[in-house]
Amino acid sequence: MSIVVVGTLAFDSIQTPFGRVERILGGSANHFSMAAHYFTSIKMVGVIGDDFPQEHLMYLTDRKICTKGIQKIRGKSFFWEGLYESDMNQAKTLITELNVLEQFNPILPADYRQSDCLFLANFDPELQLSVLDQVGAPSLVACDTMNFWIERKREALEAVLKRIHLLLLNEGEAKLLTGESNLIRAIKKMTQLGPKMIIIKRGEYGAMLYFQGTISILPAYPLEEVRDPTGAGDAFAGGVMGYLAKHRNYLNEHIVRRAMMYGTVMASFNIEDFSFNRLKELSWKAVEERYLQLKQVISL
Repeated sequence: MSIVVVGTLAFDSIQTPFGRVERILGGSANHFSMAAHYFTSIKMVGVIGDDFPQEHLMYLTDRKICTKGIQKIRGKSFFWEGLYESDMNQAKTLITELNVLEQFNPILPADYRQSDCLFLANFDPELQLSVLDQVGAPSLVACDTMNFWIERKREALEAVLKRIHLLLLNEGEAKLLTGESNLIRAIKKMTQLGPKMIIIKRGEYGAMLYFQGTISILPAYPLEEVRDPTGAGDAFAGGVMGYLAKHRNYLNEHIVRRAMMYGTVMASFNIEDFSFNRLKELSWKAVEERYLQLKQVISL
């Protein structure tokens, strides 16, 4: 079962304690797709400028990631520059240049509109609503968001939440959205907004799942070195959604928990190098080996 992902394709300049890179490929749709395509086929929707490399689009196509939903607009692609210091869980944004993203009006190709699985990456909730109006009746719709939209476009965001099945967000965003400092109370409030499944991403502390009244906690995969956390949340979402789409069962708690484990595995690879370079060189054998290692950690 294919997944339609709507998100950003970008250039990033990033500095961490492990080095600095200039104008590498990034964006939520890229990180998500590079993780999810190991499980199922992907259909991307986004916008790029004249400066975006054709070679990358060809690379995506070679991996059966459909790119005909990507619009090309005259101008520069979205650009973000960030700095990670001692706290690798938190990036300091130095520069954000929306560029062609300011003109983005997501239009889904006809064959995308009947897909059974849709992921709305972190972008304007008004545009997320526009995408939801274009699709039929997907059996699984998930979305991500961020503090900026929670604070600036809450009404539109709440309209989105009424129409989705799975919400993925980080701990700070969950607390901001609900006004609760306690995550359990925050989850209870979020379920009243619409989504029946909630995954709270907690960085190096793992993730928390709310599913049909029960709460589960999954640890992160233990790594000695984290080179670049950028896009880890999107890679996590790609692993989760990829596994769920592959197994076509979103109502089984064991399947959802297993999907979170694969999401954790994909995120762990993502953070081992800058951009999504580590995800580009993976084998399925490496994914399975790390999944089994994580499973062993959980069972200890």
